[in-house]
Amino acid sequence: MNKSQLVKEHLLEHGSITSWDAINLYGETRLSDVILKLRQKGWDIRTIMVEFTDRYGNTSKYANYVLKGDNE
Repeated sequence: MNKSQLVKEHLLEHGSITSWDAINLYGETRLSDVILKLRQKGWDIRTIMVEFTDRYGNTSKYANYVLKGDNE
């Protein structure tokens, strides 16, 4: 199973994924590209930007990709 398939299975099983999940679990460093290709195939994936404060007090954001609707 390739990395794109692993990400797809993760979305189906868990409903969402972040870049950190994709890197740590599957070694996928280009999650946004995988998400783009899934969207082009008709998958309804929403991007939710999550804001957080890092250990130095800086505010930043990361994308949480959430699966919506019926998919392949």
